Amino acid sequence: MPAPSDPPVRGLFRRQVAGDDALLRLAALRFEQAGMPAELYAETPDDLDHVLGFVPEHAALPTVHLSRGLDLLDPAHREVVQGFVTRFAGRVAGFVVHDRPGMAARLLPVVTALRQVGGRDDGPYVWLEYAAGAPLEWFTEVAARIARLGRAGLCLDTGHVGLAVAHAELRRPPAVTGPLSTRDGTLAAAVDRVQAATAAALPALLGSVRDVGATGTAVHLHLHDGHPAVPDLSDHLSFLFRLPVPFRYGSVSALDPMYGPGGLAAILAAAVRGVRPERLTLTLEVHQAEGRLPLAGGARALFRHWSDPTNAERFNHWLSVVADNHLLATTALAALAPDPDPDPDPAGLPVPDATSTLSG
Repeated sequence: MPAPSDPPVRGLFRRQVAGDDALLRLAALRFEQAGMPAELYAETPDDLDHVLGFVPEHAALPTVHLSRGLDLLDPAHREVVQGFVTRFAGRVAGFVVHDRPGMAARLLPVVTALRQVGGRDDGPYVWLEYAAGAPLEWFTEVAARIARLGRAGLCLDTGHVGLAVAHAELRRPPAVTGPLSTRDGTLAAAVDRVQAATAAALPALLGSVRDVGATGTAVHLHLHDGHPAVPDLSDHLSFLFRLPVPFRYGSVSALDPMYGPGGLAAILAAAVRGVRPERLTLTLEVHQAEGRLPLAGGARALFRHWSDPTNAERFNHWLSVVADNHLLATTALAALAPDPDPDPDPAGLPVPDATSTLSG
């Protein structure tokens, strides 16, 4: 279990499949069982108000991902964000808004917009999420310019950052272009380049977490894994994911993703050590997890009015994947905490400092 001082790790609280409010009641049950706080998606204030009614009480207030169509450079859209901030003050910790293509060329207007929505001393945060592939150095510059704003910050999305880095690596000569398919052999032919590009994601992300955190700005991390050869949506995957392939790569027939459990632990370590504790928030943004998990006990009773349990079982499986990732993350965070009462050396001597050099 995480130490009391560890930052809480939220999970997505949303209808992941088609269905009625029984899905939200199942989510409430699973979140309460895991002791997991929530991040919600919301298109309108009324939608948010409805879903908030199902979220179990937790010491950590929910965070909210607003519509991807919102553009903070549009005055009308800033008014929408301000409306959410005003209406849900005291009920929501903060709101995530995507960045937009072209923002990298408009640094000062972006900073001004963030000042308008986050230049307060209290109330919910507004985080600008890395999603449009801007240079990471630009994101750090934004962080430096908004660091003194009380309720503005940045959202570093591990999948978006990692894929931007991996695709940039694949464009280096000799470029690997086009779809990487397991069906036509294109992935097998370029697999060494692909895996090298995939592995480049973690060090770049860790550097960005350190750089942004060093400015003192608020940081919200969206945590999920991915791989550039996954078709369609290449990220928002579990940290337990590996990409199955119809050929051997090393000793297995699967490819490692950008991060995996070890990468997640490294990301959390960089965040905890590099971001001021009161300015750090975390959410597992895992979307993709296909499968079915049968319902049992109280969970089954929630769906008595359903004639076909397929979507309920799909949703139950997805919730179990989110819970597994929550356990991964909280275990990694707990491992970062120093032992308050370390065991003495067997010989009764003081335990040497981990940074000291032993000789002899």
